Amino acid sequence: MSKRLANTLGIILALLWIFPVYWMVNTAFLPASQSRSTTPTFVPFGGDFSAFSRVLTPSFMNSLFLSLRVTLLVVVVALIFAFLAALAVSRFRFAGRKGFILTILIVQMIPAEALFISQYKMLQGWGLLNSVAGLSLLYVAAVLPFTVWMLRGFVDGIPADLEQAAMIDGCSRTSAFFRITFPLLAPGLVASGVYAFLQAWNEFTLATVIMNPSTKTLPLWLRGLAIQSNQATDWPGVMAGSVLVALPVIIFFMLVQGRMTSGLVSGAVKG
Repeated sequence: MSKRLANTLGIILALLWIFPVYWMVNTAFLPASQSRSTTPTFVPFGGDFSAFSRVLTPSFMNSLFLSLRVTLLVVVVALIFAFLAALAVSRFRFAGRKGFILTILIVQMIPAEALFISQYKMLQGWGLLNSVAGLSLLYVAAVLPFTVWMLRGFVDGIPADLEQAAMIDGCSRTSAFFRITFPLLAPGLVASGVYAFLQAWNEFTLATVIMNPSTKTLPLWLRGLAIQSNQATDWPGVMAGSVLVALPVIIFFMLVQGRMTSGLVSGAVKG
């Protein structure tokens, strides 16, 4: 009986979780007049793709390519630096190691909003305002502490004895690492990459501060759909835009979900 109750509660919670997603997709296919009706329409019979055609504009494509460039750059750079830092902290003993680990924890506690003014002034002095490089630099700094901490757990979970055994069999230290340890770190790299991807793809406040109104990432572009002066909000258009923004994330998850699940279970709670 307890198992049935647990399954029932699980199904109810799953339905509650997925309902906003369903409502977003449902509204995207409704006519504008019907979306404002006080009577909810749960199945969009007679709906069409007109909302998607309204939002698939050159502005959307520009924002899409900008977000893709920033996100991919952040994921690659963050994984490289986090991987090297996690490897150093886990495998080597050096002066300042404990201080470095403590600094990682402290940095994660600082509210992002407290850094906006200093970050803006810094990029202004470097001439990186309203640029992919400037925005990517801030995103990398934001995701790096947690990414290092996560990857450290994965590296700690792989015994150093495996590398030593490979070195006894004739491998160099570098060869032993890339043949033995690195493949075992793949789930951790995927899980960390997913975290960096989500943070960079969905980030809104930093992009608002750093980028000009004419240069928008997808979250800023989506905000522009919802806020239009002297016009009623086109809710089907906003929901269609939300679906388009969510699609790359869904595709990315489908590609890496196997590795991500094993990675989160095996390493994220270690260290």
